[in-house]
Formats: sequence, C-alpha cells, structure tokens
Amino acid sequence: MTSTIILGAGIIGVSTAYYLSEHQPGSTIHLVDASDKLFSSASGYAGGFLAKDWFQPSVASLGALSFEEHRRLAEKHSGREKWKYAPSTAITYTQGGKKSGKGSSADWLMEGSSRAGAAGQSVGNVVDGVTLPFWLKGTEGDAVDALGAAEGDTAQLDPLLLCQWLLEQCRERGVQIHHPATAISISKDVRDQLASVRIADVGTSTETDIPATRLIIAAGAWSGRVFASLFHNSGVKIPVTSLAGHSLVVTSPRWKGSPASEEKLGCHAIFTSGATYSPEIFSRVNGEIYVAGLNSSTIPLPDVQAGFAKPDPACLSIIEDTAKQLLGEDGLEIVKEGLCFRPVTPWGTPIIARVKEEDLGIGIKTRPGADGGVFLVTGHGPWGISMSVGTGLVVAELVQGRPLSADLSAVGKYH
Repeated sequence: MTSTIILGAGIIGVSTAYYLSEHQPGSTIHLVDASDKLFSSASGYAGGFLAKDWFQPSVASLGALSFEEHRRLAEKHSGREKWKYAPSTAITYTQGGKKSGKGSSADWLMEGSSRAGAAGQSVGNVVDGVTLPFWLKGTEGDAVDALGAAEGDTAQLDPLLLCQWLLEQCRERGVQIHHPATAISISKDVRDQLASVRIADVGTSTETDIPATRLIIAAGAWSGRVFASLFHNSGVKIPVTSLAGHSLVVTSPRWKGSPASEEKLGCHAIFTSGATYSPEIFSRVNGEIYVAGLNSSTIPLPDVQAGFAKPDPACLSIIEDTAKQLLGEDGLEIVKEGLCFRPVTPWGTPIIARVKEEDLGIGIKTRPGADGGVFLVTGHGPWGISMSVGTGLVVAELVQGRPLSADLSAVGKYH
C-alpha cells in the first residue's frame, strides 16, 4: 500500500487524512506539522461561518459539496454537541440606516471589505419579517437585510472543536501524527522517483526517513515556503500570501446560546460596516459570540517554528469597541483573543492540484497515477473552514485515483 505524507495538520490536512483513511490503512498516512500546538492559526481561530453558494463559479461545486458534507457529518456524528454545528441566519445590519466605512464588497479579499458581498444578488434585498437577533443592541432606524439565496444555505460551527474531532478520528484509524516536526528533505529511488521524506522531530532533535511516494502540501499560508524548502531546483514559486485577521470570542448576558431543545432561537451571522472596517459577528449555540473582520495583508507571516505572532493590542481594542457598541457593555466578557493567517492567491480561489513533474525540479519524478505524486492544497482564503471537509474529500479522491465529487478543472493553477 502506497504511503502518503501530509505536510500541514490544519483543518485541510486533517480533513484530507480523515477521508484518505476511509480507503487505505491509517498507518500508511502521516500528518506532519511544525506547530508546538496544533490548530494555532486559522483552523483554531476562524469564525466557522459556512455558506453553500457564496462562491465564484470556479469553486461553486466544491463549496456546495463541502456545505452538504458539513451537514452530513454533523447529522451522523452529533456535530451540534461535539463542534457546535448549527444552521444560521445571515443578515447585513446597518445602524441608523446609513452605511459607513468601506461596507460590503464583492471582493472580500480586499483589506477592510466584507465577504457578505460574495452572497451576490441577495445582498441588499430586504425581506419582510427579517429582524435583529435579540442579543444585538439595536437603535432606531436600523436597516436589516437578508443574505443568502434560500433558508438553510448558511451555518456555523466552532472550527477548533471540529479539527479536534477529525484529529481524534484519524488517531483511532491509526494515522501517524508528527508534531512539532518539519520535512527537511526528500529522497529518490533508482528511477529518480520520490521514495521518502526526511522528517525532523523538533522536540527530540531526531531525524527519520519515512518511505512515501505521495506527498500532499497543505500548510496553509506556509505552503509556498514548504514547497521551496523541499524542491530547491524548481523554478516555480507558489503564489500564496497571507491575510491576517484579528478576532475576539466574547460572552454576553443577552445571548445564552441555543441548545437542541430550543433550536428555534437559532444562530446568526451579522455582517455590518464600521468607520474603518467591516465587522463580522457570529453567535454560537454554546453562548459564545465571535467578533472579527479586522483583516490585513501587511502583517508579516511568522516563522511557524519560532512561534506564532501575538495579536496586536490596538487591533483587539478596535474589535472590543465594536463588540461593546453592538452587543452592549453590561456583562460583556472576553474569553479568547486571536490572530490567524489565511492563505490567499492572486486570483482569489484555492489551489488544488497535482504538481507537474517538470515543475518539481531537475531529476525529480513521481510514480504515475494513484501510486505517487506531489499535490498542493492551499489558498482557500476566508473560506477555508467552509470548504474544508469538501476539499479533504476531493483531495483524497484525487490522490487515490477515484472519481471526483466536485469539479476541480478551474483550481489546478499554481503559478
């Protein structure tokens, strides 16, 4: 059985390992991550908003597949209790009926814009009966608009809890977990084909050659660095940069959560506009409220081995002011602070592709078909959580040579 190494144990990596392990022994799958603490970036600090049809045509089938897979997993494995999965009502909210700041934009990758613009023609369509959630502090003259084409086309979850569940499933199936560890080199066989990857264990300072003919690079915003470190002679530079985002998780006496017995209370995704940025606010079934939207493409991507960058207190203060303004100050408590780095591409859609042999560098080949290959899976931007399980499913199919459940014809570009 062909062994597979996945570099990057974030939500894309663990999802891929999960679906690979349904069709090959877990012991032949190796997850490698350089972080001291897994899920320390977007996989653990993102908002967890899910959409079915807010995507460009090139990734529409992948987005829809992933949304339905999220729903299926939650229904089959008690996702509401285990990772706080719940259907959500998505709305735009404008205080006083007057928009300020940059507002919504169809290009949600632009700094300061809102991905609510990705909902397309539904943005701005006032729907009778749409009201503010009771936990949001409203004022006279506020405007509320519905987002999404149909009820049930948005949802949300706690991404950290989903990642932890997926990882535990992988462990139970025998998937090998290496962290903190880095891939430092590759080896070839007599036919110049990829034969093994040398892994350095950061904690013990030991090195191990793991026989493998399939390599998947799913290291998020660090994927370009990982590819360059292993394929020195390649003339290809992977165009993945990072979009940093600050966030707060808060609790408020106005929102006690929505247990299964009171599902009618529902969760909400609120997209609004501020003086300098476009806040996003998500209520979760466990009583938490996630506040974010302050993004930047200028914060340097840290060296993961040196530890992740610390949140900027000034940025957190801005988000806290937003939370107090929209949720009320009485009883508001901060339970988690975050700074994460989302991988983005110049064209705004992910990279899911097998790397051509000529792009690996002189003298490096891979076994043909499902027996080998080097694959890139990155660049999902703010939609990494939403597209995660669908991506893992399709990548497993791609690597194992099975029919694909989504159209990947427009996401094979990597330079």
